[in-house]
Amino acid sequence: MTLAGEKRAVRRKREIPSPDPAALLAWYDRERRELPWRVVPGGAADPYKVWLSEIMLQQTRVETVVRYYERFLARYPTVEALAAAKLNHVLKLWAGLGYYARARNLHACAREVVRRHGGRFPDNEAALRALPGIGAYTAAAVAAIAFGRRAAPVDGNIERVVARLFAVTTPLPAAKPELCRLADSLVPEERAGDFAQAMMDLGATICTPKRPSCLFCPWREACIAFLRGKPEQFPRRGAKANGELRRGAAFVVLRADGAVLLRQRPANGLLGGMTEVPTSEWRADYPDETLTDAPRLAAEWQRVPGRVRHVFTHFPLELTVHRVRVPARTRAPRGMRFVPLARLGDEALPTLMRKVIAHATSERNVTEGRKNASSLYD
Repeated sequence: MTLAGEKRAVRRKREIPSPDPAALLAWYDRERRELPWRVVPGGAADPYKVWLSEIMLQQTRVETVVRYYERFLARYPTVEALAAAKLNHVLKLWAGLGYYARARNLHACAREVVRRHGGRFPDNEAALRALPGIGAYTAAAVAAIAFGRRAAPVDGNIERVVARLFAVTTPLPAAKPELCRLADSLVPEERAGDFAQAMMDLGATICTPKRPSCLFCPWREACIAFLRGKPEQFPRRGAKANGELRRGAAFVVLRADGAVLLRQRPANGLLGGMTEVPTSEWRADYPDETLTDAPRLAAEWQRVPGRVRHVFTHFPLELTVHRVRVPARTRAPRGMRFVPLARLGDEALPTLMRKVIAHATSERNVTEGRKNASSLYD
């Protein structure tokens, strides 16, 4: 007997009904979220819009994605337009959305769709997974929503719904294969795309991590965790390994004409291809006061009070910030360039670098710096 079959047998023994896809779809038809990439239930979805939204929604809240999605679609209305764009232009438009490998993969995927598939997204999971940046979840989501394929995308919201429906006691991440099998057992043959979006909406609006609104859930009578009175205990999670704190230094060069020194990070690796102020390497034992990695300039560096803190997926980071003001005639060192502060919005600056520049140029820090090192500003 399959795992899903065993779970259904337990339900029959306890007289707990199985989750009815029709009940969830009826709820979705009434309560669905209005999102710019969605079509009306039963309508024909645009694969490009579905794919673009799903890539953006990875690790990012819907509220944040909406404005980025609309900007992207205005600039690149088709996959052909995105494929023809320069990568640095794509990164600039993505700046602030985080997880920048997504932007690089987005661009690479668009080019592959145009090159290998004539601008048409493949309509099945296997072919979609062969494209850059498309994993199991995104392939299933695009296949179901854009093409009506019977597929079970399982993101964090859907993991939570399924774990509670079946009271899965295996902790995450070990429970992922079991949750995927159970999710697949729920998908109906018809309206697979609407069903996938209904599961997403259920997890986002009703079956929330804390204080779920179980009384409004269309599946509450089929939910073992609810019937036990313990929905918030699921999904169970293993101990989370916190990444070791890393430290480093950022060097902000402010030119008298209102420009700041920037450079581009290497194409691969963390924040690959994005724009940054010069920084040191980031490591656990980086010494606070060292200026070894600072750009070579005929000026005296000043340490800005405080630190800039940022949390990446796998580790937290603290940067000390050093600042210097140089004359307007100063030329940028090799591989770097000066950009007017007023035009930073046109740069592919990740959130971390925006924090660094804001920290270095805040009025309080500038005023304090003038008091402590007035000669730098004469």
